[in-house]
Amino acid sequence: MTTSQRWTMVAAILGSGTVFLDGTVVNVALKRIGQELPASVVGVLEGQTYVTSGYLATLAALLILAGALSDHLGRRRMFTIGLAGFGLTSVLCGLAPSLELLVAARVLQGAAGALLVPGSLAIIAATFEGPARARAFGLWAAATSATIVLGPIVGGVLVGTISWRMAFLINLPLLAVALYATRRYMEESWDERAPEHFDWLGALVGAIAVGGLAFGAIRGQQRDWTDPIAFLALGVGSIALVTFPVLMARRADPLVPLELFRVRRFAILNLSTFLIYGALYVTLAFQAVFFQGTLGYSPLAAGMLSLPSGLLLMLLSTRVGALAGRIGFRRFLVAGPALMAAGTLWLARIPATSRAWEAELARPDSLLPPGDVLVDVLPGLVLAGLGMSLVVAPLTSALMSSVPVRQAGLASAINNAVSRVGQPLLGALIFVAITAGFYGTLGTLVPGLDTSTADFRALVAPLNPPAAVVPPGVVAAAKIASTDAFHLAMGVAAALLAGGTLVNALGPDGEPASAVERAAAGD
Repeated sequence: MTTSQRWTMVAAILGSGTVFLDGTVVNVALKRIGQELPASVVGVLEGQTYVTSGYLATLAALLILAGALSDHLGRRRMFTIGLAGFGLTSVLCGLAPSLELLVAARVLQGAAGALLVPGSLAIIAATFEGPARARAFGLWAAATSATIVLGPIVGGVLVGTISWRMAFLINLPLLAVALYATRRYMEESWDERAPEHFDWLGALVGAIAVGGLAFGAIRGQQRDWTDPIAFLALGVGSIALVTFPVLMARRADPLVPLELFRVRRFAILNLSTFLIYGALYVTLAFQAVFFQGTLGYSPLAAGMLSLPSGLLLMLLSTRVGALAGRIGFRRFLVAGPALMAAGTLWLARIPATSRAWEAELARPDSLLPPGDVLVDVLPGLVLAGLGMSLVVAPLTSALMSSVPVRQAGLASAINNAVSRVGQPLLGALIFVAITAGFYGTLGTLVPGLDTSTADFRALVAPLNPPAAVVPPGVVAAAKIASTDAFHLAMGVAAALLAGGTLVNALGPDGEPASAVERAAAGD
């Protein structure tokens, strides 16, 4: 790498990394935020929900707009605006005097973050070529994975020793370095064939579609699908989603040219992204709740279980990306989700009697986690982590290489939007399934038990520990029912990953990055 390329990578990694970091660090701070910030308009629990869902929904809604603007107005320019905006809103979040103002600042922060994630990938695509580009995507994947893995640990330390406000203010030094590197070393790039008039109507309809679906799915799952606002958001988002391609076909200069989806590799890899990242979200989300709620792990121990996957991603992503750039993508895109599916199926065999390792480590003669962890849990996590390491960088590199560099921002934004909508939507559908399965199993194990009332469901919920007032017999049955529900979730996730494996096997060819780029450039 040249000096300018190295600093461009630093800027791209730090810029997008802060967006991922804020998605994990803040979750650790939510309890302290609810305790310390006054709220007059929204309730504490509702406000805490909006601190996360407001940020994620706005980020998802504006991704396509941000990616198209980057191609249209200049990637360096829009990335600089995103860095400055994310820094300013981080200050507003860190200094917020009330819960309502924190929610408002988080929404603005999500808007700024939308300029950084697709922008960082488009900048890498414009800065590198051939196998070097694939290696750069691998480095980006490794570094951003590190922020996701370390986020809860860093957040816990900052919140526990200083203040929850540091969960936001920690962004400032990272963003300052990224801004320096961007202004000093990054070269400007844009779509030389961009139309003179920007499609603002298409941007609005696209934002409503993606934002409505993302917000509706997130809010619905957080409210156990009892909130009409979630269904309203899903309905509006669905109507906008159906309207969007019709509008794009009729616009003279559409925001998203439909010809983009006639590129077979691009269309196939977006479907693969939907399946693989949706399955990954389901696995991680339900895994964390199951380990803590059903099996009794402490939050720290449950968090430590994410280290195998994170370490494998950090150690292997760069090497895998470079190798895929030289020998081709297909074998990695097939082997990766297949291994993830195998690891997920291994987790689907965890019995209700599996022990948390704290109970064993408390014994003075015990130096290692109990056999339950080593046999029931760790092999599945290692297999899934290895599969993630094989697929993340090649998937990103293959997709970005499937379109001309001039459309890199838009392509990256579409792929990120597919990922961010697919995750909560698939998670919500599976949550509905495991909830029905949980209460059905519980009713079978405890004859005569009425599991349909709201009062009962407030005391006994899937994967979570029952309230102390629940009879011991129901507690024991709930643990078995929760384990069965978790097995169902992991089985569905494995099926999604198998679908991703099949799509990748039938879809992208095995050509290395340089060959694909030459074909895209002439498209």
